[in-house]
Amino acid sequence: MKISTKSVLNEENYAALIFILPALVGIFIFIIIPVICSFGLSFTKWDLLNPIQIVGFSNYKELFHSELFFKIVVNTIIFAVSTSILGVILPLIFAAILNSKIRGSEFFKTAYFLPFITPMVVVGVVWAWIFDPNIGFLNRFLHLNINWLYDSNFAMPALIIVSVWKLIGYNMIIFLSGLSTISQNLFEAAKIDGANDRQIFMYVTIPVLAPTIFFVIIITAISAFQVFDLIFLMTQGGPFDSTNVLVYAIYNNAFEYFNVGKASAIAYVLFLIILVLTLIQWNLRKKIVYNEE
Repeated sequence: MKISTKSVLNEENYAALIFILPALVGIFIFIIIPVICSFGLSFTKWDLLNPIQIVGFSNYKELFHSELFFKIVVNTIIFAVSTSILGVILPLIFAAILNSKIRGSEFFKTAYFLPFITPMVVVGVVWAWIFDPNIGFLNRFLHLNINWLYDSNFAMPALIIVSVWKLIGYNMIIFLSGLSTISQNLFEAAKIDGANDRQIFMYVTIPVLAPTIFFVIIITAISAFQVFDLIFLMTQGGPFDSTNVLVYAIYNNAFEYFNVGKASAIAYVLFLIILVLTLIQWNLRKKIVYNEE
């Protein structure tokens, strides 16, 4: 008795559909439906209690005529760009050093990765104590008198330090994975040609590792634009809105001021910013990714 190939394929397709169906249902219920509903709510006025009122583009007009909103956008961009730059450069340098098989490299890999798997609540509490102007470790160690989290000039740099510190381990592991795929013949050939360690890093490691670097830049930038927990735990957007960012503004408008329409509008402005930046990065990949067509 012969079994047709077509019937076997159909059975395999049905089996595959059954296995992925729960995931598809979850995506539809918890992602697609909320996205559609929140987009519709961005054109309304709703306080979670009274009936929904259609207001058209009023929420968007209010945002783009608000000085505070532009300050929040600038804060978000400063945080995201600073975190993305430092959160890529430092892990790349550390990965290159550890890849050279220095003594104790396994210990340092573990030590650098621990902050990433540490819950953000713990990170926020510990770093809030470190930055405390009265009993904090940092001021005592450096013999300074800086109100880190209570001074609008230092609060944002403090948050950037914490964010980069937490990201270093994860990005470093990705770079180490990329470095492990590079043939050692390239490094040996560069050394035979007389290149020193700096030249090997600049002209061999970085060009060959460019696809990995590009990937890390994108995921780091997207996560930095969506920062919330660090702000909520350490500064609550203060002082004087100097650390207020877009996701925290969404939270405030939705659950503090009960302005769901405005919160939804801010969410879609954030979506457009991330989309535009990702498209720009994607179009620049031909210039920064080695051997990209």
